[in-house]
Amino acid sequence: MQTNLSDRCGLIKPSPTLAMTAKAREMKAAGLDVISFAAGEPDFNTPDPIIAAAKQALDDGFTKYAPSKGHPTLVEAIQRKVKRENKFSAEASQIVVSCGAKHSVYNALQVLLNPGDEVILFAPFWMTYADQVALAGGKIVVITTDVENNFCPHPDQIKAAITPRTKAIVCNTPSNPTGGAWDRNLIKEVAAIALRHNLTIISDEIYERITYDHDHTSFASLSKDVANQTITILGVSKTYAMTGWRVGFTVSNPQIAAAMANLQDQVTSNATTFAQIGAATALDSDPSLVQGMIDAFTTRRSLGLDLIRQIPGCSVNDPKGAFYFFINVKSHLNSSIADDITLANHLLETAHIATVPGSVFYAPGHLRLSYATSPDQITEGITRLKTALADLS
Repeated sequence: MQTNLSDRCGLIKPSPTLAMTAKAREMKAAGLDVISFAAGEPDFNTPDPIIAAAKQALDDGFTKYAPSKGHPTLVEAIQRKVKRENKFSAEASQIVVSCGAKHSVYNALQVLLNPGDEVILFAPFWMTYADQVALAGGKIVVITTDVENNFCPHPDQIKAAITPRTKAIVCNTPSNPTGGAWDRNLIKEVAAIALRHNLTIISDEIYERITYDHDHTSFASLSKDVANQTITILGVSKTYAMTGWRVGFTVSNPQIAAAMANLQDQVTSNATTFAQIGAATALDSDPSLVQGMIDAFTTRRSLGLDLIRQIPGCSVNDPKGAFYFFINVKSHLNSSIADDITLANHLLETAHIATVPGSVFYAPGHLRLSYATSPDQITEGITRLKTALADLS
C-alpha cells in the first residue's frame, strides 16, 4: 500500500550534486578509478586547534541543550568576527546560529514569504534556493547572467524584474557554481535598488574568505539602512573545512532574528553545542590557520584554468572566489549527447570523471567542476575530459 504524501514533498527535487557524488563513490567502491569534481566541500581536514577545542568542550560538559539562537560563546565570537572582517557591528539580538548556512537560508525564506511572494535569483544559482522558495510558498523570478560580465547581474535587469509581489533578492557572492564575485560598486547599486523598493537582501556569503584578486564586501557594511534590510548568511563550513560540523549563522535586524529563532525552536532547537564551541575557536583564530588552504585553491585554480582553456570548444570564466570552474560545453552537444545532464552521465560512465551538469543551476550547456581536489587529480581529470570530448566530435 502506497503512502499518500503531501503535495509539499513533490516540490523538492533530489539533489543531482549529491546523486553524482554518491554514484562516483559507488564506482570507486567497486574498484574503478573515478576522479570526482562533484563535491562542494574542501578536501582538507578541519584544522587541529578547532578539533581540539571541540574535544575539550566534550570533556567540559558542553553536551546539553544551548539557547536555540546560539550558545553565548559562539554568539560573542560572531560579533567579534563580523566587526573585524565584515566591517559592521551586530548585537546579540541580531544573531541566530543554525545547523549550517543551508538551514539559515531556509529559516530566512520561511519567515519572509507568504504564498505568491516573489524572490529574485540570479542564474546560474545554487538549486537549493529555488526549492526552498517553493517550500515557503513563494515563486522565483530568474535573472540570467552571462559570462561576459563574469556572471554578475546588471542593475537594469533587477529593476525590470521587480513587481508588486517581489519580497526579496538572493545574492550569492562569491558564487556557487560560477565563482563569480560582485565588486563593491555593484553591491552598492543592488543595495540602493533594494532600499528603494523595500526588498530584503538575503546575502549568502558562505565563500567570503575564499577569494582571488579582490576583497570581499558585505552588504551590511554599506550603511545601517542597508544592514537593516539584509539577512547576512555566514558559516564555518567552507573557510575552515567544517562542512560536517553543521554550523551556520545569520545576522539580521532583531525582528527577523526573533522570528527565525522562534521558527528554529520548533524545528531543530540549537545547533550541536560542542560544535558551536569549535566554531567559536575557528572564528577567533588567526587568518594564517587557513591561509595554506586558500593558497592551495589559488594554485589549483591557475592549473585548472590553463588546462581547460586547452580543450577545443570549451570556454570558462575567470572565477574570483569559491572553488569551482563553470565550463561552457555547448559545442560538444550533439544528437547522441543532447544535453549537459546526458554528457555528465556519459563522462562518469566512460571517462570515470564526476561533474555536475549546469542545468542543475539553471544554466544548461555547462558543467561545474570543483577544484577541491589535488593538483594531480585536477591534471588527470581534465586530461580525461579533453579526451572524452574529443571522442564525441
